[in-house]
Amino acid sequence: MSDKISLKGITWNHSRGFTPMVATAQRFSELNPSVEIIWEKRSLQAFADFSIQELAERFDLLVIDHPWAGFAAKTGSILPLDKYFTKDYLKDQEDNTVGHSYESYSYDGHQWALPIDAATPVAACRPDLLEQHGLALPKTFEDLLNLADKGLVAFAGIPIDVLMNFYTFCCSLGEDPCQQEDLIISSDIGIAALRMYRELASKIHPDNFKRNPIQTYEAMTLGDDIAYCPFAYGYSNYSRKGYARKLLHFHDMISLNGRSNLRSTLGGTGLAVSSACKHIEMAVKYAGYVASPFWQQGLFFENGGQPGHLSAWTDAEVNHRSNDFFVNTLPALQRAFLRPRYHGHMFFQDHAGDIVRDYLMMGGSEISVLEKLNSLYVESRTLQLS
Repeated sequence: MSDKISLKGITWNHSRGFTPMVATAQRFSELNPSVEIIWEKRSLQAFADFSIQELAERFDLLVIDHPWAGFAAKTGSILPLDKYFTKDYLKDQEDNTVGHSYESYSYDGHQWALPIDAATPVAACRPDLLEQHGLALPKTFEDLLNLADKGLVAFAGIPIDVLMNFYTFCCSLGEDPCQQEDLIISSDIGIAALRMYRELASKIHPDNFKRNPIQTYEAMTLGDDIAYCPFAYGYSNYSRKGYARKLLHFHDMISLNGRSNLRSTLGGTGLAVSSACKHIEMAVKYAGYVASPFWQQGLFFENGGQPGHLSAWTDAEVNHRSNDFFVNTLPALQRAFLRPRYHGHMFFQDHAGDIVRDYLMMGGSEISVLEKLNSLYVESRTLQLS
């Protein structure tokens, strides 16, 4: 009898991040009795912050955030999966990407993870509360401000989410950030984005600046004082019957110009394999299994996952069971901005949100904010050369 193969994985602590991995691991072990896969979890903040190099020394399988792709390419801490999967398998993954999800894990000519989860900030509402107040979904920024004046609006306001939504305002005003090596955004667009964001932020409760998207959705579903969130990373769990006290309905976002909707910043997660893994063949086999369309539409979604394969997003049963979360928000995913992935960008991302958040909470000079962001950005660019 052959020895048992044991693999350890690390993911993030939410029903969307943890339970689908446990469920797929259980089923994979049933189909491959010689394999045991044990998943551990870390907080959402640790998921964004903790170095994958350190995690790769302790775990065989890693659920990662795509801005780590440049770091992975430089350090070799995870495996280039294009060396292990067939061209046909990877072609299916690429052809069925949700927005830039597949590309987001590609860097320096290699594929560092498979996109098992897709997300971007989208709008969410409590239809019952809007009806109770005799209100319609906002369509314009002016509509949004009017709704905020009634105390019914919230958004995720911790630093990382504030930064991602600053990107959203910039993109939606016509300029993507981080396109030059010494400038985060042009002054005109940056100032306009900050002022619009500050105007909205001045109308929301200060508690929002302590909340990530999960905490925002919990506040919307546990209480009855928030009817609308204009942008936060979507979580299909809250649109499924039986998950939260009240159902949320998710939608595309408002328009700034009357012609196109806001363009938010791509998120989601990918499944990677550690370079230190002693059972690479089986770890790769499991990764391919989780990312395959059959399991993405089935076991992965059924256990709280938010699939990364396009076939699941367009599947009628998946949408029926999630109040059309996927079909309603797919346009936002398809146009979402792909943030930089160069080696030093995580340093910028870890610190830039504080600068923007301080401005939103206390006001100040937009020029000063942009100067601080530019200085930090230039510093982060030097890290990729070190």
